[in-house]
Amino acid sequence: KFHLLSKTGRIEKSVEAHRGAVLASRWNYDGTALVTAGEDGQIKIWSKSGMLRSTLAQQGCPVYSVAWGPDSDRILHTFGRQLIIKPLQPSSKSLQWKGHDGIILKVDWNPVNDLILSGGEDCKYKVWDSYGRPLYSSSPHDYPVTSVAWAPDGEVFAMGSFNTLRLCDKTGWSYALEKPNTGSVFSLAWSADGTQLAGACGNGQVIFAHIVEQRWEWKNFEITLTKRRAMQVRNVLNDAVDTLEFRDRVIKASLSHGHLVIATALQCLVYSTKNWNTPLIFDLKEGTVSLILQAERHFLLVDGGGIYVYSYEGRLVSAPKFPGMRTDILNAQTVSLSNDTIAVRDKTDEKVIYLFDAQTGKSIGDGKPLTHKMEVMEIALDQRGASNARKIALIDKNNDLYLTSVRRLGREQSIHKIGSMVHTIAWNDSANILCGIQDNQFTVWYYPSAVFVDKDLLPITLFTKDASEFSRAPHILNYTGTQVTVRRADGSLVYSGVPPYPTMLHEYTSSGRWEEAIHLCRFAKDQALWACLAGMAMAHRELNAAETAYAAIREVDKVQYIKFIKDLPSKELSLAHTLLFSGQVQEAEATLLQAGLVYQAVQIHIDLFNWDRALELAVKHKTHVDTVLAHRQKFLQDFGKEESNKRFLQYSEG
Repeated sequence: KFHLLSKTGRIEKSVEAHRGAVLASRWNYDGTALVTAGEDGQIKIWSKSGMLRSTLAQQGCPVYSVAWGPDSDRILHTFGRQLIIKPLQPSSKSLQWKGHDGIILKVDWNPVNDLILSGGEDCKYKVWDSYGRPLYSSSPHDYPVTSVAWAPDGEVFAMGSFNTLRLCDKTGWSYALEKPNTGSVFSLAWSADGTQLAGACGNGQVIFAHIVEQRWEWKNFEITLTKRRAMQVRNVLNDAVDTLEFRDRVIKASLSHGHLVIATALQCLVYSTKNWNTPLIFDLKEGTVSLILQAERHFLLVDGGGIYVYSYEGRLVSAPKFPGMRTDILNAQTVSLSNDTIAVRDKTDEKVIYLFDAQTGKSIGDGKPLTHKMEVMEIALDQRGASNARKIALIDKNNDLYLTSVRRLGREQSIHKIGSMVHTIAWNDSANILCGIQDNQFTVWYYPSAVFVDKDLLPITLFTKDASEFSRAPHILNYTGTQVTVRRADGSLVYSGVPPYPTMLHEYTSSGRWEEAIHLCRFAKDQALWACLAGMAMAHRELNAAETAYAAIREVDKVQYIKFIKDLPSKELSLAHTLLFSGQVQEAEATLLQAGLVYQAVQIHIDLFNWDRALELAVKHKTHVDTVLAHRQKFLQDFGKEESNKRFLQYSEG
């Protein structure tokens, strides 16, 4: 049987649930349903008042552990050495796979990262994805693994065995090992804020633990959480050490952009790296902050109540909301912040990304979210430049990397694929340079926006090097200055350097110092830099610099075209041809029509063999129809074809 208790500990109801012992029970994430599993092999779903709703499964052996799926629509349960994911919908298919070489004793499934944990009598713990693919398998312990539990944010998990308590990263490697004299740890539970852990032990005791020794690094500062309420700040340049002490325990912290942001159970403290003595302090509505993200001008907090953007002076800037928002499952991969934009990937439809203005909290543009054709796994906003040029990079389920504009200005902005087999990405903090680990290579996109200007430039603007030093499944933590910090699968940190010239080039071009940019490229003698300069110059319509850069990378045809653009008689014509250069045909047409240059607009489409559009424009403006027909006739004669287009037949006869 199982008992339903009130908050005060009084038994409200006892229910006869299974023949034999009830071995496992779990509430779903919104507390509306309870699942139980027993020695009789049955798995039952109950209402919150203890009424039986359904018997989900009947197995031939005891079911030792169950867990709800992230959306509370599937149940993961053990079946001897097998793991089974059973959907609540009777018509849906189950997923079953062999998990361990011994009986599986404990499972857990995290809603934030969608990863599954299992521990068994083969003395191993394993991490799986939700399709049953193995991500990590531990080496055998001395005794069976009797408990596993994810921390609420999905970044770490705890594992218990005989006289053993271990804290592990979500990728499987071990942070810490404790050997309490408690017998087997049969069950583990985390506090809602993920800082404390309780375990039920074989000797009848309850063990309590809390996480310390977390570390944060930024430039020359290294910060360590030494106790629950104390941090040590070390400046590695002069070995100066400061100690920060707090009233309450530290729940989350983040160090970036010259500020340390700390969330405790009741307050948020903001320290400047220039002064560790006087933090700015403000009270929090809710004590369970699950995520802190920082940008140059402000930072973002996620708690159980919502998403909040605060300035570093402690002023609430905005609190964006969207329908069906679940803040408990947001993490650093599904939320991104820049100086002017917030991006949030939706959980109910993972193809959808909501975009908000960071200053107002309102949706950007026409209010419609950005929708990708595949489920999106990770998003990242670039950090520098004007808000109307803001770009978002995203990795989808196929591990393809795409780049698109945040502000789509009423028209459907094209989304460009810039990489494949990409597993992790990060934008630079001081220039719009993107780095990622692509297949077995560490790749840096010096100027990813080249894809919007001239696609041919993109492959030339890449910097690649072998990623074997990062081992299997690495994760990029940050990209600050010219240094990329990568966490390897074994937990060690690896630092990789990137040449400083691209950052300098971005700085020169963004401030209009084109001569200095050309001097830098001549000094560096690097084709990738020249290609970046060519793209940047065309984006800023700096034709002289573009001509020099394209000449340096021997793109003769483009040099000729730029010369042709420079010799055009009017501003509108040269703007239209610059847009054409970047493949923006509609924008070029609109520019010409706005200036009343109908013939040139028609000629564009004739040159591109867009016959239907050329005729449509000529007919609409009642001019140059005969020109279009004559060009079409010559085209057909050159290729020895007969006219088959009904519209052209109609106008040539008429």
